[in-house]
Amino acid sequence: MKKLLLAVLVLSSSVFAAPFQVDTAHSKITFKVKHLAISNVYGSFAKYDANIEYDVNSKKLNTLTADVDVNSVDTDNVKRDGHLKSADFFDAKQFPKIAFKLISTSADEAIAELTIKGITKKVTFDYENNGVIKDPWGNTKLGLSLETKISRKAFGLTWNKVLETGSFVVGDKITINVDIEAKKIN
Repeated sequence: MKKLLLAVLVLSSSVFAAPFQVDTAHSKITFKVKHLAISNVYGSFAKYDANIEYDVNSKKLNTLTADVDVNSVDTDNVKRDGHLKSADFFDAKQFPKIAFKLISTSADEAIAELTIKGITKKVTFDYENNGVIKDPWGNTKLGLSLETKISRKAFGLTWNKVLETGSFVVGDKITINVDIEAKKIN
């Protein structure tokens, strides 16, 4: 009887999950990294696709996968963006996508597989499930936020130059922020 109840609970959580589509006008994937050891450079990715399944009743994120278009990187500097797309960094010709696949969530933490430049690592994110709301047009909207710090070197992004002070042009730690607003697909 316990096994039957458990099976019903597991199935019911996936039965009530609904697909959501990212609202790119209200979502953002950004990053920042130290530059010259004294300031930060900020960037974003403008193009990405995501698959989201969220159970409105249990408030559980069941699925979140995403592919980010490396060629859409934008740091407000065309020359720097070109360098980031080159083999020195992302090598966009060989690795045109960054992939994200959610493994699990808890109240304030998400664990995911992040793939950059063909290297996949488990990464822990700070996680905010901001829940759902009806917008003024009757659409069900979902809000999620994720933040983490990764070592860029761990993902094969190793280009750098040493400064006369002994520090580096580009820091190793990258802060990644993902803010998602998504619309329930009816």
